[in-house]
Amino acid sequence: MLVFHLDTRSGVSPYMQLVHQVKRALRLGVLEVGDQLPTVKEVVAQLTINPNTVLKAYRELEHEGLIESRPGLGTFVTATLAGPSLRAHAALRRSLERWLKDARAAGLDRESVEALFLDVLRQAEQEGVA
Repeated sequence: MLVFHLDTRSGVSPYMQLVHQVKRALRLGVLEVGDQLPTVKEVVAQLTINPNTVLKAYRELEHEGLIESRPGLGTFVTATLAGPSLRAHAALRRSLERWLKDARAAGLDRESVEALFLDVLRQAEQEGVA
C-alpha cells in the first residue's frame, strides 16, 4: 500500500504533494490499475491533515483520469503512467544508488544532491540529451 509523506519545507502545497506521490508511484509501477489507494480517513490519521486536503488531491487525480472513487468501496487506480521503459528501472536504480553513495562519500547532503541532479537534468534537456 502507498504510504504518503509530507515535506513542510518544500513550498509545495500538501494536496499537490499527495498528487505528485501518486503519480510517481504510477510511473514507477508501484501502483497499478486496480490497486486501491488509502482511504481519506487513513491518510488523515497518518499525516494529521485536513480531510479536505486529501479529497482535493483525490479529486485532482480523478479529474486527470488516473483514479476512480467507488462509493462504499474506496478509491482505485484506473490508469498507469508507467511506460515500456519500466523494465529498465531496476538497472538504472542500481546505477543511481551507486552514484548517490559516491555523492554522499564526497560530502554532498540531500539538498546538494538534488541541486546537482536537477542542474544536470536541466542542462541535458537544454542540449536535447534528455
